[in-house]
Amino acid sequence: MFERMCQLARQITIATVTEFGAAEMLRRLSDPFWFQAFGCVLGYDWHSSGVTTTVCAALKEGLRGLEKELGLFVAGGKGKTSRKTPAEIQSAEHALTIDPAPLVYASRMSAKVDNSALQDGYQLYHHTFFFTTDGSWAVVQQGMNEANRYARRYHWLGEKVTDFVCEPQAPICAQAKGEALNLVASESAKARQVIADVAVQEKPDKIVGRLNKLKTLNLPRRHYISLEEIHPDRLTKIFLTVYEHQPPDFESLLALEGVGPKALRALSLISELVYDTPVSLRDPATYSFAHGGKDGYPYPVDKKTYDRSIQFLAQALEKAKIGDREKLDAFRRLRAWE
Repeated sequence: MFERMCQLARQITIATVTEFGAAEMLRRLSDPFWFQAFGCVLGYDWHSSGVTTTVCAALKEGLRGLEKELGLFVAGGKGKTSRKTPAEIQSAEHALTIDPAPLVYASRMSAKVDNSALQDGYQLYHHTFFFTTDGSWAVVQQGMNEANRYARRYHWLGEKVTDFVCEPQAPICAQAKGEALNLVASESAKARQVIADVAVQEKPDKIVGRLNKLKTLNLPRRHYISLEEIHPDRLTKIFLTVYEHQPPDFESLLALEGVGPKALRALSLISELVYDTPVSLRDPATYSFAHGGKDGYPYPVDKKTYDRSIQFLAQALEKAKIGDREKLDAFRRLRAWE
């Protein structure tokens, strides 16, 4: 089954890139509706979190050997493979017209944003980075919530990213919305500045002292950060690293190795309780892995997007050089969406 998925993914991508260019393929992959439809055409159930990992793996395998010809590359994957992304980007340097360093940075920052600056309860376990010879890029990555066993998929499109730490993502797909510590929300701008200022202007021992003092407070039960989660002494080393590097802004702070969810939660707590500058709790998820339902659940069908996904895939399928049987089966799966 996976071999057939690879072949179909290969042919649809060839048809798309030939007709519209590699950059358009990136735009499609960053569109969660099209991505979901693509997974269904390849033969995967719409409701399964496996759509993300399997479609990305099928694309990576299906395009193997065609990267230079198409000008489209795929790096990363699931689990340990995701950590090979920087090396895989660097290995394509000879085929690129730009320095690969910005691509490596984009890959690293997209993962760090969704795992640390956006704390929504989903731990990333899959990261796939798509890029072209001229430096255009897109990301499809997924996290898992161990408590509810649901997955959440994050899409990024490089051409739309003007700021890595302010509303950088394309839509985020999940089964439901909740509450999140959202440091990349537009309304968290002031908190980002306070956090960056505290980290570089206050000596580590003073930050740890503030945190120890805050731990003596009785916060409301509804508070988004539990004081039990904060262990000041364990954070001293990272606060020292930040102080020594003196990052000029929040993005530079986030980019530092070692600055993760715990350090950012602690600094967010100081931002709110000491400087009266709370972080946004808005969950940016767009809520569902599907186009929506005719009954309005989980939200009404977006008919324009729905029809556009089907039309585009039908056009790509028509041009794909695959056997009649494979094409017929793919069209049958596509028609099941209509």
